[in-house]
Amino acid sequence: MNAIGSDKNSDRQFRAGDELLQLVSFDLGSQQYGVDILQVQEINRTVDITKVPQAPEFVEGVINLRGQVVPVIDLRKRLHLEPKEHDKNTRIVVVDINGSVVGMVVDAVSEVLRLPSGRIEPPPEMVTGCDTEYIRGVAKLEERLLIILDISKILDVGEIARMAT
Repeated sequence: MNAIGSDKNSDRQFRAGDELLQLVSFDLGSQQYGVDILQVQEINRTVDITKVPQAPEFVEGVINLRGQVVPVIDLRKRLHLEPKEHDKNTRIVVVDINGSVVGMVVDAVSEVLRLPSGRIEPPPEMVTGCDTEYIRGVAKLEERLLIILDISKILDVGEIARMAT
């Protein structure tokens, strides 16, 4: 797990008044993404996912999570990335999206990061559009970039409602 002090540039880039954000980082292909830790309920190994007829393409199905039926989405498909078979590193990140519990399939969970908000920049204008409103920002880490997702915008209210029924 990385803490703020483990990054060589962290002290220099931490400015007075910066909010400290805690993010769960995960991999989708060669890219790393992060979501606010306060929205993450738990992280599980993959389990049997029950397919649901007539579900949108990105919905893998549902799982039984301690008696609660939870819809599971394939985050790769939702973000229009190439599909990938599940393997030993695949995880289901269970999140709260606007009061609804949803599982997101990711390639691997990396670590929990603590970053000052001043290290997060808005996404470049060239990559923003109607299909990328779920990108909250880009964090500059030592030798990599982390795309921070606003999971409340990954699914709209209507999609969540349809998955819940």
